[in-house]
Amino acid sequence: MSTTRNEVRALRHPEKQKNPDRPSGRKPEWIRVKAPTSKGYQETRDLARGLKLHTVCEEAACPNIGECWQKKHASFMIMGDTCTRACAFCNVKTGMPNALDPFEPENLAMAVADMDLKHVVITSVDRDDLADGGATHFARVIEAIRHKSPETTIEILTPDFRDKPGAVEIVAKARPDVFNHNLETVPRLYPSIRPGARFYQSLRILDRVKQIDPTIFTKSGLMVGLGEQRHELSQVMDDLRVADVDFLTIGQYLQPTLKHAPVDRFVTPDEFKEYASMARAKGFLMVASTPLTRSSYHADRDFAEMRAAREKKLAATSKPSAAE
Repeated sequence: MSTTRNEVRALRHPEKQKNPDRPSGRKPEWIRVKAPTSKGYQETRDLARGLKLHTVCEEAACPNIGECWQKKHASFMIMGDTCTRACAFCNVKTGMPNALDPFEPENLAMAVADMDLKHVVITSVDRDDLADGGATHFARVIEAIRHKSPETTIEILTPDFRDKPGAVEIVAKARPDVFNHNLETVPRLYPSIRPGARFYQSLRILDRVKQIDPTIFTKSGLMVGLGEQRHELSQVMDDLRVADVDFLTIGQYLQPTLKHAPVDRFVTPDEFKEYASMARAKGFLMVASTPLTRSSYHADRDFAEMRAAREKKLAATSKPSAAE
């Protein structure tokens, strides 16, 4: 007997099944994408599955999967496919995860080498069941990739390591090139959208990374269309700049199922351009703000631009003044 689509969703998100259906309305044309069918997409999927690796591209139902996988760009999700949290916006399966796979760091490093990736993005589910939240596993993955592909730049997207003292330090000392932790939304919406997290705890993570190693690029992302106000977004941008965050991504929230938080509104492309201008004026080295922007979308290209922007800024500040 085949499993229905609704049954699959119930298995992935059992905690949400008592929620009423909350339709978000028809998607506007600027965020509609074609189903992935390319040869590159199939090859990327086969490689990940052959090495028993998970990707956030599939697990989070990213709308850009067809474009990215065609170019053999994938964002790997470590520590399994089951999250111990149940955020109202997220499509990743929730429940009690399995034990960590001790071979995952080496398998992931093999995939990065086989795909000849110049830049790789690694994220994870929340692992509140682990003593360090999975921080040591993150460090081992970074070390394995460094060993096998020393020229590959590494970007990580971490959970908040809630109530795990020393976890951020473990990951930061492994020296990823980019340390990303998403704030996701404005503080007012945390109780309904990200109830397992705390806004200022997440902000402190980004600030702490810069204290440990100022050379690591820090990055954070926001979803819009959840009911936030423009002045609230502006305040969050200011908070991020106080923490010296280098890169901000802003994208449209899309409802994974009818049981998830509904879309409050679809933000127009022109508004995204306005948000980008606002963020650049506040001093971010790099800003990506479009309806389809996601944390790892065009991450390789954006990293190169961000590094160039830092080098340009450092060169400008090191030049002697005319008075000298």
